[in-house]
Amino acid sequence: MRSRFSAFALGLAAYLVESWDPATRPDSLELDDTVEWRRLFISDTSRGGPGDTEGFVTFTAIGRGPEGRFEQRERSRFLRAGAGWRYVDGEEL
Repeated sequence: MRSRFSAFALGLAAYLVESWDPATRPDSLELDDTVEWRRLFISDTSRGGPGDTEGFVTFTAIGRGPEGRFEQRERSRFLRAGAGWRYVDGEEL
């Protein structure tokens, strides 16, 4: 989760697509260069341990766009892929 937030903040669309589960990822991803991602707060994690194949992360991301500060809250689902994890989907909160 933290690496994906950093990728959004740095504008690394290729990393975001690569870290997305193939079953749900878009063919391409265009990031909004008017948005500045500033902070990430992880409020909860469930599963995602060494023996799990699925995990969940609840977070709030703070950003600033042309219209001012905003927050994105989501509960994201990840699946284990080899030694790493892939973002599958998320539920807006």
